[in-house]
Amino acid sequence: MAESTREPFLDLPEENSQSTEMLDSQVQRAQEQLIQLKRQQEAIEKQKRELEELSRRQEELEKGRADMIEKLSRSLVIIERETYEAEKRVEQLRGTSGSFAQHLQVLESINPKSWNNADLHKELAKALSSVDDARGEFQKSLTKINAKAEEEVIDLTPAVSEPLYPVREDARFLVWLKRGFAFTLPLLIMALVVLLVLLFARP
Repeated sequence: MAESTREPFLDLPEENSQSTEMLDSQVQRAQEQLIQLKRQQEAIEKQKRELEELSRRQEELEKGRADMIEKLSRSLVIIERETYEAEKRVEQLRGTSGSFAQHLQVLESINPKSWNNADLHKELAKALSSVDDARGEFQKSLTKINAKAEEEVIDLTPAVSEPLYPVREDARFLVWLKRGFAFTLPLLIMALVVLLVLLFARP
């Protein structure tokens, strides 16, 4: 009786036991495949990130390369132009320096004490011509030099110098006397005219 009342599911057949083991094996294999797929997904995502970073750096390279090519090209043009202008200015300054040196040599060689009386007018005219040539060259060159400079290279303000010969006190008095006479002369003439008109107007 006891054996007949025993639950029929307690004694599992061997086929059911084998099917359970097979199911567990399949589940385990599925889990292993899932883990493997997850690893593959992580590897793919990592490779994707690396490719995106590589693409970003390549784009950065192209932009930076194009930007620097443009800047360097423009800078080279500007530098070449500035170099050309600087070379022209150096040539101009060298030419001006040589011209000034020649005029200075000519002016320093002028010695009036060595002139003969017979050739005095000729030598004087020649010396004055040299001075005029030097002055003209100086003014012309100075204008060109200062025109391209940020500030005046050579100052045109004349230096205050002492008179070549000292002025005596009596000479100064005569100068002021002449000036005073020149200032009062119109008044004296006007007073004289008024006096003459009054004299001839009397009956």
